[in-house]
Amino acid sequence: MIIWVLGLVIQSDDKIGRMDLSNFPDENSKRFVAVLNKKMEIGKLMNALGHTTAGLSREIESLEEMCFINYEDKDGGVHPSQSHYPFIVLSADNSNQIRKVRNEAIARKIPFMDFTSTMSIGTSQEQVDTTASTLESELDYWGICLFGKTEELKEITGKFSLFR
Repeated sequence: MIIWVLGLVIQSDDKIGRMDLSNFPDENSKRFVAVLNKKMEIGKLMNALGHTTAGLSREIESLEEMCFINYEDKDGGVHPSQSHYPFIVLSADNSNQIRKVRNEAIARKIPFMDFTSTMSIGTSQEQVDTTASTLESELDYWGICLFGKTEELKEITGKFSLFR
């Protein structure tokens, strides 16, 4: 069976159902990194993580860069659009640590999406209006998600621990 993924031809061995990913880039060359504010309730953090992850795909020049592949189980069921790259979730002590990651991402032109407390109240219009009337220095960051070269992301997120 031949499968097209990101413009690459991937050969699947029908006997064992394994895909040949030898044409793919090194899976550790890039990564997704989320940094979440551990002071927040877990439900609010999961909401922030969902929004930042979904929104991040709009900030990447090409979806092919994120190297999505479809996994197929033995029954032929497809588990679509799993990234070839790792997704690391880290824990920040507070909003200001996330702000610093955001500022560094801006300076380095690293694609990111952040989520603040103003994005969790009322309707979308109320959230937009509240964010617009809040100084950046007063925003309470709940999370940020980035995508880029592993070494560069490690430089700005390496001090954080894995989220537990």
